[in-house]
Amino acid sequence: MSEIPSFIDVEASGLTGRSYPIEVGVVMPHGEMYCALVRPDPQWVHWDEAAEAVHRISRAILGAHGKPLAMVARHLNDLLENQVVYSDAWGNDLAWLGKLFDAADLPMRFRLESSRKLLDDAQAARWAEVKAQVTAELNLTRHRASTDARILQLTLARIRGDAA
Repeated sequence: MSEIPSFIDVEASGLTGRSYPIEVGVVMPHGEMYCALVRPDPQWVHWDEAAEAVHRISRAILGAHGKPLAMVARHLNDLLENQVVYSDAWGNDLAWLGKLFDAADLPMRFRLESSRKLLDDAQAARWAEVKAQVTAELNLTRHRASTDARILQLTLARIRGDAA
């Protein structure tokens, strides 16, 4: 079987055009994980309480534990340079990563693609069911970007019949 690719997930302050990335998680082909809280740019002010209820990351947590956004962008470039990285929320994640890299004044040196590109129609039809099974089996208590990325990677592995 082919190598399982890297996956990325971005948690955000909300789901509108004014929202911004607050956490980025990556899982690499062999399972190594990276996750960072992002200290918001001072101009980023939108906050959706409903989004916070899902990811459980407060503004206070970002202020106390968030890393400078340029540091996160540089680390992502170092980690993912010249790779294709996959997301199941390509449109949202691309917009939020764009906002991160624009604020950091850095080019994004990896390419983001939709996880749908990895699936044939039969596999795509099974995606939601298999993802729910993987999520239940992992029994995670926190909704975090790196664990969400890992769920996506394990879902693809299971659908393909690969060992994960």
